[in-house]
Formats: sequence, C-alpha cells, structure tokens
Amino acid sequence: MFIPHAPNGLARAAVRFKPSSFIGTFVALLLAAAVVSACGILTESGVRASVPADRYAKAPVVVAADQKIHLKSGSGDSAEESDVLLPDTARLPESLVAKAASAPGAATAIGDVGYSVRQDGTPLTAHGWGSAALTGTRLLTGDAPATGEAVVPAGTKSRVGDTIALDTPAGVREFRVSGTTHADATVWFTDRQAVQLSGHPGRVDAIAVLAEPGTATDTLAGQVREAVGRTATARVHTGDDRGAVETPALASTEELLLGLGLSFGGVATMVAVFTAAGTVALSVGQRSREFALLRAIGATPRQLRRTIATESLLVAPIAGALGCLPGTALAKWWFGQLRDRGAVLDSVTLHISWLPLTIAAATTMLTALGAGYLAARRPAKMKPGLALAQSAVERAPFGVIRTPLGIAALVGGGVLAKVAASTSGDDSANAALGIVMLFMLAVGLLGPVIARICAAVIGLPLRATGASGSLAAANSLTNSRRLASAITPIVLAMAFSSTLVFMQTSQERVTAHQQRDAITADHIVTAPAGLASDATERAAATPGVSTAVGLLRGSVLVPGGGGVELQSASAQGVIGSGTDLGEVQDLDVRTGSLTALRPGTVAVDTTLADSADLSTGDRIALRLPDGTKANPEVVAVYGRGLGTSLVTFPAADLKHHMTSPYASDILVRATPAAARELTALGTVTDASGYAAAQDKDRELNAWANTVMAAVLGGFAAIAAVNTLVMTVLDRRRELTMLRLVGSTRRQVMGMIRWEALLVTVAGAALGTAIAMATLFPMMRGLTGESPYIPPVLYGSFVAATVGLGLAATLIPARAALRDKAARP
Repeated sequence: MFIPHAPNGLARAAVRFKPSSFIGTFVALLLAAAVVSACGILTESGVRASVPADRYAKAPVVVAADQKIHLKSGSGDSAEESDVLLPDTARLPESLVAKAASAPGAATAIGDVGYSVRQDGTPLTAHGWGSAALTGTRLLTGDAPATGEAVVPAGTKSRVGDTIALDTPAGVREFRVSGTTHADATVWFTDRQAVQLSGHPGRVDAIAVLAEPGTATDTLAGQVREAVGRTATARVHTGDDRGAVETPALASTEELLLGLGLSFGGVATMVAVFTAAGTVALSVGQRSREFALLRAIGATPRQLRRTIATESLLVAPIAGALGCLPGTALAKWWFGQLRDRGAVLDSVTLHISWLPLTIAAATTMLTALGAGYLAARRPAKMKPGLALAQSAVERAPFGVIRTPLGIAALVGGGVLAKVAASTSGDDSANAALGIVMLFMLAVGLLGPVIARICAAVIGLPLRATGASGSLAAANSLTNSRRLASAITPIVLAMAFSSTLVFMQTSQERVTAHQQRDAITADHIVTAPAGLASDATERAAATPGVSTAVGLLRGSVLVPGGGGVELQSASAQGVIGSGTDLGEVQDLDVRTGSLTALRPGTVAVDTTLADSADLSTGDRIALRLPDGTKANPEVVAVYGRGLGTSLVTFPAADLKHHMTSPYASDILVRATPAAARELTALGTVTDASGYAAAQDKDRELNAWANTVMAAVLGGFAAIAAVNTLVMTVLDRRRELTMLRLVGSTRRQVMGMIRWEALLVTVAGAALGTAIAMATLFPMMRGLTGESPYIPPVLYGSFVAATVGLGLAATLIPARAALRDKAARP
C-alpha cells in the first residue's frame, strides 16, 4: 500500500540519488534569479537615489518649482496619471521670495540663481550676493556689490576699483570690481541684478529659507507652504530632498535607473520566468515514466502533485539564493559602467538590500511551483492501469487550452504589427514591445505545432542525406514536444537580440545619413560648454564669411500617444534667419518654407508631424525646456530631423527657457583663410569632423542597447544550451538502443548533428521572423525607412546560434555514447 507521507521522502530521494535530473532546472532557476535580482537592485537604487545637500545645507527649507509635468487621461475609474520629466530646470516667480520671507519662523528668504558667465573666455558661475549666506563666503577685500558692481575671485587678478567685462546670458556687460573672495570660479552680483542677467528675468532657481532660532524644520516647512500659496508649481523641500534641488541631474539618474529596472527589467523578468518555467516543465515531462510507475502502484494524484511541489521547494530556494550572487555582480558592473559613461551621478550609490534579493528568490520559487503544478496535471490524471502505456506515447501537438490561446496570441501580434505600421514616433516603438512579446507567447503556446511543421519542412531535405538524416527527420517529426522545448529558447535569444541590436543599427544608419546630407556648411565652430553670446555676430563679421548661423541645442516636450501624452524631442534654436539656415543646413523641406521662420513659429520633422497629425499652418501645443506652454505655428515640415533636430525654433523663442542660452555650434560658409580666423571663437571642423563628434554623443544609447541585448540574448542562449543538454542526456536509452540494433557510432552522431542543425535553423528562422515583424513597423514609425541589418553582424548571430546548438548536443551525446552500455 502506498504510504501517504511518502511523497516528501520520494522527493528528497530523487534529488539525492538522481541529481542529474534536476541540474537543468537548477541552472534555469539560478539564471532567472540572477536577472530578476539585478533589475531589482537597479530599481531600488533608482527609488532611493539621493544627493546630500551641500549648497543648501544651511537652509532647512528650500522652495523650488516642480520639475515634472503631471498628465491625466481618462475619467472615473479608468483615469490614469503619468509624470513627464522636464528637459531643463523650471523656475519660480521672484515674487515668491517675499512671501516665503513673511512666513512665521522664517529669518530670511534668499532667491537663489546660478548660471554661467565668462571673463576673457574663462568660465565662471554667477550668483546673487545674498546667496553668500548659504555658502559662508566672506570678502577678502572691498565691499559687497552694488548695482553695476561685482565681487570676483581673488585668483582673477582683478583688483577693487578695476572695470571688467563679463559675458552673461543677457549679453556682454561691464562691471566695477567692488570686492574679492576666496571662492573659486564664482562671481557675485546684487540679488536683483543677478536675476536680471540670468536670462530668466523675474524668475529664480530656488528660494532658500533660513529659520529663526528655535523653529523646527517641519513647522517652518508648513508655514512656508502656506505663505507661498500652495501653488501648482512650487514644492517645499526639507532634509535630503534639498540635494535634488541643487543637483537637477539627479532626476535624470533616477529616471534612467527606474527605466532599466522596471521597463527593461519587466521584459527581462518575463523572459526569465517564461524560460525557467519551460525548463521545469521539460524536467517533469522527462520523468513521465517514473510518475506513471508511481500511479501504477497506487499513488494518488494529490501525492504526485505534492512530490513535484516538494522537489521544487528543495531545488528552487537554493537556486534562487545562489542566483542572487551573479545578479548582484551584474548590477554592480552595470551601475559602474553607467557611472563611468556619465549617465549616473558619481554621488549616487548602488543600494543592495534584502528586498530585491528576496523578491528574486520568491519569484524563482513561485515559478518552479507554478510550472511544476501545471506539468504535473497530466501524470496526475492518468489512470493507474494505463499510466505506463500512456507515458510511452507522444502526446498530440494540439492542446484544448494552449492551442486556442496560442492562435489568439499569434493573431494579436499580427494585429498589433498592423497598428504599429500605421503609427509613428514613440507610439510605434511602444507597440513594438507588444508585438515581440505576443509572438513569443504564440511560439511558446504553439511550440509543438510549430515544431512539427518545422520538422516536416526541414525534414524533406534531411531525408536525402542518408540514414543519419532520415533518422533525424523521423525523430524530430515524432517527438514534436521535445523539439519545441529545444526550439523555444533559441527563438527567444534570436528574437530579442536581433530586435535590440538591429533597432540600433537602423537608427544609427538613418541618423548618420541624414546628418551627412543635412550639413552643407563649409566649416562648423563648436564649443561643448557653449560659445560666447556674440560669437555668431563675430563670425558673420569675419572677412571671407558669407553666411554664419548659430545653433542653440536643447529639448522640448511635444505631443505623443495620440496627443494625450508628452514625449521629449530634440530642438535647435536658430540664431539668424531661416533663409540663412537654408544656406548652411539642408533639412530636406517637404512642405512650407524656412524663410517664414520667425518668433512664434516652428518647423518640425516629418516623423513628428505624422505622429501628432500636423501639417503646415497648424499649431502645435508643446512645452518649452522649462515647462512653459507654447503654441507656435508650423511653417515647415522637413525630412532630416533625426540627423539634426526634430524641432527648429528661432533662438529668441528658446533661449529664455534654458539654463545655458549659449549657442553650441555655428555653421558657416567661409573661405579657408576665414576659417583660420574663426579658431578664436572655438574649435573649427569640417562637416565630416563634426559628424564624427556627434556620433560620440550617441554612443551611450548604442552601448545601452548592446548591453540589454547581451543580457536578454545571453540568458536565452544559456537557457537554450541548458535545454539542449537536458534533452540529449534524457535520450541515453534511445541512443543505447540505436547502437544495440546495429547503428554505428558515426550514424548516431550524424543523427544528433542533423537534429541539432534542424533545431538551430528552425529557431534562428523563427527568431528572425519575429524580429522582422517587430522591426519593420517600428522603424517605419521611428525613421520612415526599413530596418538596416548588417549582413556580417546577422551572420555572426546565426553562426553563434548554430555553433552553440551543435556544441550543446554533440558534447553530451559523445559522453553518453562513451558509456559501456552504449556499445553492442
């Protein structure tokens, strides 16, 4: 009689005496835990990212503008709210300084501004003298500044009473030196004049509130909040939140880490769980004879399910715990690379706590339990008298539940691909993720059917290769479920790697071509930190220069997602006329004319026009870099925005809404002799040198996509190898039987080789098909062109897939055939 408590003992015995049956499952769960823990650590680091207050350390309360736009869509229960980070710093009205100072418990309120100025080309940071109370700056000589005066660093060699010229956002101004300080690279004006010269008259970066003795920070914060009127834009900060005000780049760091951890991490987690579940199901399926024997001797369905659940509980926790070690190492490496490339602030640290590691371990346990439970349904339902007979027969490739769901996923992917092809911009890119996930789901659900079709099609030429090929074709056609288990992870690896990598190559190619074709200037004067405010006028006045146009680079928020959402778009502000711009930059104008470009108007790229359903003469509702609403008229639509900028403004409409209103480039038509004179303004390059410099700016995106492809593709590749090894080792009895009935070692190895080629070719073909179904609509929407697939790079993907498949099957097959029992 079968003992009720025996399943736990059976599970422990199976793991102890047949560990090889669980190695594949262990590896798959370990890899899943590694991916989930790495993404979880990045997510937690983004949530907890902070910078300690430095400049505002002496001010317990700081008031600053909200740096996000909060959008609401829908209504009632379906209402949704989303936040969009502003491209530049939003500022507060200067009038709020007096209101904050009037709050009970406030000793004083300081309207703080900070911006770049230059003295003889040397960059300095300008502040109002009232801010000296925040930093503890004291005069070495002279007095505090009055209107028209400045306090300068002692290292500038200027003396009290000297007159100096400073290049400010408001233009070049002369000042009398009223005093000197020990502060390096900092110049001080009166508070009022500092605001006037900032390029944002009437607005301050933040308001630092100092407290009267005995006033608690929370009390003061509440009083200040009441005093400023709880406006929609003003936010009161205390504690560590003050660091985010003085370090605006922290918001970008948080957004990047959360994007990697949540967006990419969500996809990676789904892939990891999907693959691990498939491996667990394969492991349970391979032991169907054992479970059939247990049913034949009287084990109940509940006892079988308990046995499989106990096995999962014995393997999954260890795999999950050990998987957190490589996951932590991956997160550390990834975070370090982002920091080295300047994408993450040096002051932000990687947070590793128990939470993401626990979630990773729990995810692997739930995956193992869920997959084991589903896989145990069939052996548990078998009738005891027929269990052994049913376990020896390959099940039909069709399933009552999985086949209709697979067809639905396949149809859904096709419909979504059609939708993506009819949209553009970010809408198309967002739809692409759904396309690849639906097609991958279809492959997983329809795996046996797809495997049978692949075996029938590829098996035709295999039968012409001889006995080994015929055996391989017959085996593959008969064992479609086993074939599907091997094909699915290969499809995953090929589809995700190809989509991410070829998306990048396609965008790079279009951007490079548009950039090369758009620059018609003879020379370009550049300065990454910004040129002098009068550099464009000086360039135009240089003998031998026929045209000079300055470009101010930034970003704006434009309509996306059917006009409900906002998305960031690159923008250029033109210092000069639209006619002059046409002389040095060929934007490939499709409709309208750049000659109509003047304040209150804008020109947009065709991809943006299609996404927002705009045409010449329409008005586009957008947000300027600091969040200010604008509704300019579209006077031209052009086709080379990816290589230049998606939106083109007159500089006058853009510069007052940017922290640094200095042009970064000047495009000129000039003689070689004039070009040499322009070196006094900045670095002078030709069109090819300028394009090469711009390519470096895109290296971070290329690197990020490559890393994501490596993580997803590498995980899927290891999972594929793991599955293939499990499949081959499970066939030791079959290989032994073939040798015993007279097949030579060469014929058996030939069969294995042909089967490996069938699996890898089918997986590579399906993965390529999914990638193409994703890339074509996505790239049509993003670039207006078809995807670019470098033949050598694609060939290397296929070669790696075939090579891994052959190695993962031939090596364990040779090991199995070396067993003495495999010899006749």
